[in-house]
Amino acid sequence: MKNSRDSKQKKLELLEAVSRARSLPVTVQRRVVLTALLDRDDHPTVDQLFADVKARMPGVSRTTIYRALETLVELGLARRTNHFEATARFDGNTDHHHHLVCRRCNRVDDIDHPGLNKFTPPSLGGIAFEILDYSIYLEGLCAACRRGAAKSAAQKPAGRSPRPPR
Repeated sequence: MKNSRDSKQKKLELLEAVSRARSLPVTVQRRVVLTALLDRDDHPTVDQLFADVKARMPGVSRTTIYRALETLVELGLARRTNHFEATARFDGNTDHHHHLVCRRCNRVDDIDHPGLNKFTPPSLGGIAFEILDYSIYLEGLCAACRRGAAKSAAQKPAGRSPRPPR
């Protein structure tokens, strides 16, 4: 679900407050990148955000988008999702939540299900690692890919039955 207008406004105000607290300038580019991220709910890649921002700011560079996203992540206003595809994706939803990942098209959707929050990370006894957060990724096929697979299967010509062995 897309961020509501009030939620987006609060996030932009938080950008200003957190930036000032850290003595960082509140740039137009950071505001536009954050707005573009909050306008989406599909965990966009840098290239997808670049296309959105370029439509609003024609002179912006891909490097500016990368830097703005990294700053937003450092400020806690966005998250880099750890997806299995090679391309980094970003999420404007910084609340604890989980993800549905389509194996065919790589679509990533948020899922907020109370049962998933009952998971307790295991004790790592003896391993020098502190778990700070976790996210559960459930893999499958999204509705569009399931429809495409069903349509594709229905369109295949009926094949001949295999010949029985002699």
